[in-house]
Amino acid sequence: MSLSALSVASEVYPLIKTGGLADVAGALPGALAAEGVATRVLLPGYPAVLAALRGAEAVLDLNPLFGGAARLLAGQAAGLDLFVLDAPHLYDRPGNPYSGPDGADWPDNPQRFAALAQVAARLGQGALPGFLPDVVHAHDWQAGLAPAYLHYAAVQSSTRRPGTVMTVHNLAFQGQCDRAWLPTLGLPPESWAIDGVESYGGIGFLKAGLQLADRVTTVSPTYAAEIRTPAGGMGLDGLLRFRGAAVSGILNGIDTTVWNPADDAHLPAPYSADALAGRQASRQALRSRLGLIDDDSGPVVGIVSRLSWQKGMDTVLQALPALLRHGMRLAVLGAGDRDLQDGFARAAAANPGRVGLHLGYDEGLAHLIQAGCDALLVPSRFEPCGLTQLCALRYGALPVVTRVGGLADTVIDANEMALAAGAGTGLQFTTATPDALEAALDRLAVLWRDQAAWRRVQHNGMTSDVSWAGPARRYAALYREAAGLV
Repeated sequence: MSLSALSVASEVYPLIKTGGLADVAGALPGALAAEGVATRVLLPGYPAVLAALRGAEAVLDLNPLFGGAARLLAGQAAGLDLFVLDAPHLYDRPGNPYSGPDGADWPDNPQRFAALAQVAARLGQGALPGFLPDVVHAHDWQAGLAPAYLHYAAVQSSTRRPGTVMTVHNLAFQGQCDRAWLPTLGLPPESWAIDGVESYGGIGFLKAGLQLADRVTTVSPTYAAEIRTPAGGMGLDGLLRFRGAAVSGILNGIDTTVWNPADDAHLPAPYSADALAGRQASRQALRSRLGLIDDDSGPVVGIVSRLSWQKGMDTVLQALPALLRHGMRLAVLGAGDRDLQDGFARAAAANPGRVGLHLGYDEGLAHLIQAGCDALLVPSRFEPCGLTQLCALRYGALPVVTRVGGLADTVIDANEMALAAGAGTGLQFTTATPDALEAALDRLAVLWRDQAAWRRVQHNGMTSDVSWAGPARRYAALYREAAGLV
């Protein structure tokens, strides 16, 4: 049974990206096509998006939209069928999608992303002739009002609406604004209620989606369980428990055409699980690129991450002496909190040849670290899914991860029983504390000395299925449930 879906996201790889949301929004439509789901993606008309759009055609006049001229464009880019909200007064500005060059959030973010959700709702109601989606899929807080607009429009007019799905990529980011915005955002007075958009005295974009969407997903089963607890629920655990079976976790995949060591233009030589010789060229290239000592007495440990408290990067700095004591070297790619950036810069300056650092983001270097490091460290305090450890599995870097969220779901700990059964793919440790991380590094050093066991774990990881095929089947089934087609 074929099905039509509208995916609504504030960023989509490779057009605009700040994190894993973009990777998911960019890869899932292609995977869903194999399941009979035709997806159009709606995203804001940032300059980079408009520049990449091909075959652009104005298909809907949206004037006025929050005080400025706006129109909906249809076109293609990066293999995706796109709707682009061309509203220069909202999106034609420097900085990343959410904040200006000074790092401060744009003060009109409530309007900018309410506009995205309003247009999604209009498309869901059939405003564009020839396009009537069965499902509107909203990603994260920036699209969270789309289920709310569709819900209240259907209640007021007693008209059909599509099924709605709300996906949480990170519950920590909820999109809060003052209740005074209610009329400006075009929300009806009755929406100001605990079973509406109200959240702790303000308007909660994400809370609205969690409350009013037909189905709620997050990006791993373990994270779906964690966010229903007071410890992990970020103040929304009660609502998530109330939604009951409407909440589920569907594990992310990665685009295995983009992340494929056998055909990766960022690498000096191709390799695969059954032909590993080419990986040595990436190991050497990484050491040269970051100025690391070329010595195999200990592994090179990589990090590709936002440098933040959530990601446990402060713990890495605290455990660095233990890492270096084992003869390991550290290759870091990332940016984030100023104090952590400064901490890694000091560590690199104090340990030349043993700590290599690139502050910022570089797609080619991200691929080279995955291919050239021996282990990849992901010590997150909480992690909805994580993609970097999936890339590590595919590229032959052993993930060393905290036992939380999607990290727990995707990495099989190579403990004694798992090794005996031939099932381990990496190492897990309990919490993002220096003691727990140091214990994991001790285990990593022991495993490194048993290269036969290391190779078995490496092969297990490289032959794991980290693609979107399984998740896409589950999303397609969920779409049909939300649309009432089963």
